[in-house]
Amino acid sequence: MMLGGHSTGPERFGTPILGVSEVSGLICDLLDDGRLHQIWVRGEVTNYRDHTSGHRYFSLSERKGRNSALLNCVMWRTYTSALAFAPKDGMDVLAWGSVEVYEPHGRYQFIVREMLPAGLGERHLMVERWKQELDAEGLFAPERRRPLPLFPHRVGVVTSPTGAAVKDILSVISRRYPAEVVLSPTAVQGDGAHIEIAEAIRRIDGLVDVIIVGRGGGSFEDLFPFNHPDVVRAVAACKTPVISAVGHEVDTALCDFAADLRAPTPSAAAERAVPERREVLRELSGYGERMEVLLLHRLAASASEVEDLAGRMHPRRLSRRVHERMQRLAEHEELLHRAALARVQRERAALAEVRASLAGQNPLAILERGYCIVESGGKVARSAAGLRPNDRVVLRMKDGRARAVVEEITYDRDL
Repeated sequence: MMLGGHSTGPERFGTPILGVSEVSGLICDLLDDGRLHQIWVRGEVTNYRDHTSGHRYFSLSERKGRNSALLNCVMWRTYTSALAFAPKDGMDVLAWGSVEVYEPHGRYQFIVREMLPAGLGERHLMVERWKQELDAEGLFAPERRRPLPLFPHRVGVVTSPTGAAVKDILSVISRRYPAEVVLSPTAVQGDGAHIEIAEAIRRIDGLVDVIIVGRGGGSFEDLFPFNHPDVVRAVAACKTPVISAVGHEVDTALCDFAADLRAPTPSAAAERAVPERREVLRELSGYGERMEVLLLHRLAASASEVEDLAGRMHPRRLSRRVHERMQRLAEHEELLHRAALARVQRERAALAEVRASLAGQNPLAILERGYCIVESGGKVARSAAGLRPNDRVVLRMKDGRARAVVEEITYDRDL
């Protein structure tokens, strides 16, 4: 239909028509942004409602000048059990969670998984940041942890001199093992406590065999100094093995991760630091009994060995063995003598053969039979053709030489 030349249908807008569910789906896609998931949000609690189902419904509001913003929130019963305080309207809080869309109603809301009072929450965030930084420095690496001494002579304790922790530690150690306890006193809570704790740790390091650092239970605020990087670095830098015992079993402080051992309570730390005297004595008694049994076995074996040696060393047996050895020695001596004579005879025969061979090859041996060797010009004259009349020659005989002059040369016709 056309009215006044203008279209009144959907084609007027030049875009497709979307269903409500499609629009809701697009909103879901847009809100599926990593920046809206697992985030901390600070705001003032308003419209707080504790439902009978256990779920908590409220809003977080923020006012800046004349402008204000409101974020609808819900905290499911699954997460409310971990709340450590009772939220109220007007309370400034830190909430952790993700923004999600409830498609049936087409509205988004902040699903809160954790919530803390703003001041306390900021400290929690600070501890998380410290934890990441200290872990990056390698202070929490498991391979840094060292074993505790088995039998310490001196146990150092870094805690308040008036708190229940030091009394518990002294009571446990005095009951279990006769070790000396050296106290390095410090404040364990309040402003500046972390400075005192770190200094108390450095002050006692190297003077004892093991150090217990800790205090009794308390709130997160009370235990906060033991999360401070100064204390964590002081624990990590210790040459002496350190046991961290901060609060109760459910409490955790950053110095726990840097210590060589974490104990759930100061009393448990004292039990880990020293052995149980009765167990040590029982173990020593067991060692004594085993050593006695082993010694008796060894003595019996030695006695049997001595008896056997005594039998073998009896004069008649000894004399017989000496005669046997002398007989064997004489036999070996005879064998060696015979072998030596046979070897000499073989060598002499071989030498004679060599001598005869050399004599047969000696060019001077012919002189013994009346022959002589003619030398001319220092060389042996091998034929008459090598000589000339009037040549001076030397006649070499078996017992001397004669000089002569060649008068005439004749040749044998047959040669």
